[in-house]
Amino acid sequence: MIRKILIAAGTFALLSTTALTPVSAAERKETYKLLDLFGEVLEKVRSEYVEPVNDEDLIEAALNGMLASLDPHSSYLNPKNSKDMDIQTRGEFGGLGLEVTMENGWVKVVSPIDDTPAYRAGMQPGDFITHLDGEQVQGLSLSEAVDRMRGTVNTDIKLTVRRGGVEQPFDIKLTRAVIKVQTVKGQLHGDIGYIRISQFSATTHADLVRIMTQLKKDIGKTPTGFVIDLRNNPGGLLDQAVAVSDDFLDKGEIVSTRSRRPEDTQRFNARPGDIADGLPLVVLINDGSASASEIVAGALQDHKRAVLLGTRSFGKGSVQTLMPLHGHGSLRLTTARYYTPSGRSIQAVGIEPDIKAAQSKVEPVAGAAVERRSEASLRKALPNPNGDKAKPAEKDKAAPESKAPDAPAEGGKAEAPTPIKLGDPAQDYQLARALDLLRGLSLYRPAQR
Repeated sequence: MIRKILIAAGTFALLSTTALTPVSAAERKETYKLLDLFGEVLEKVRSEYVEPVNDEDLIEAALNGMLASLDPHSSYLNPKNSKDMDIQTRGEFGGLGLEVTMENGWVKVVSPIDDTPAYRAGMQPGDFITHLDGEQVQGLSLSEAVDRMRGTVNTDIKLTVRRGGVEQPFDIKLTRAVIKVQTVKGQLHGDIGYIRISQFSATTHADLVRIMTQLKKDIGKTPTGFVIDLRNNPGGLLDQAVAVSDDFLDKGEIVSTRSRRPEDTQRFNARPGDIADGLPLVVLINDGSASASEIVAGALQDHKRAVLLGTRSFGKGSVQTLMPLHGHGSLRLTTARYYTPSGRSIQAVGIEPDIKAAQSKVEPVAGAAVERRSEASLRKALPNPNGDKAKPAEKDKAAPESKAPDAPAEGGKAEAPTPIKLGDPAQDYQLARALDLLRGLSLYRPAQR
């Protein structure tokens, strides 16, 4: 029998089966009494509840209630949900493109998946979904809420969203689509390679190597460095997180997983070889960077192989094992914690970046558009002996007056904020900071030779 380890929603790696913990006769006797209690309650509900109920629905609700009482990531997957997860693992599934969890009865967005309806509509990590098509999500389980968000391709759904920093809730209308996840993308910013990893699926490592090779070829000379963007990356396959970390490390531990039994501890180590040829790396993270992406960020940070820039990561340091239940779906159970090479657990605390930089919008200061003065603008200023000419500073065009957005009507909803396009330095402040950092390092390096 093989069990699968889940380190993010819809993704898994492998772990061998371990022996069950011995149970004493007294403990077994007490367990049977409690099971008798469960059976008695089940029979009472079936016979006395005001409306007829389905046995399968009752048992599924009981299983989900038991597992939800343990932690946010353990759950029962019925055959349909289990099949959906297998499809998602292969990198193609139907839906909105959201990785979600449940917090205080609300559906909380872990991160939107790149190039999906949710991403294009501007959904952000930390958003709370309070209503689906006008109906409250409180009272629903996570699987029930996810089922309602899924549906026939090209059909619409309205999400009501609460976001930190936005006073009023707002509605976002999304059209369901087949989600095809391209987990690795690359582009050039001058002689700096930018690589976006949105999720860790079965082809992530191979795609990273291919795209890195192409970027170096397109630059045509020694690159200044590379930006690895793990923002809004909810995680994925453990073996792919290990492989991506190994791509940039020559030696040392990458990650370890530790369960309740010490003998089940696993350690993953790097092998010689660095596809970035030792060039500087800046890794971008934020509160949507979770699980497998935190493994990569933590390994590169602990080995001082990269500078981490952005905001604190999500903080999911637990490992879930997916256990098939023959003919009845599967059980997703938290079975271990993972630790970075330095031995730290990031569970519920996340990874702090080396350079904190919140996503910001930089604009000219209103009223600062005044005539700039320089030596060249002074009357009878001496000319440049090299013959270079400079025109007197021209008056800057007046900056447009800023206008506060219209306040929503009392009890109404605000307009959905305009999304920031990640990967575009003109809009993406964190990426602009990363590019400036790499350019600064390139100026400093020659002085060390």
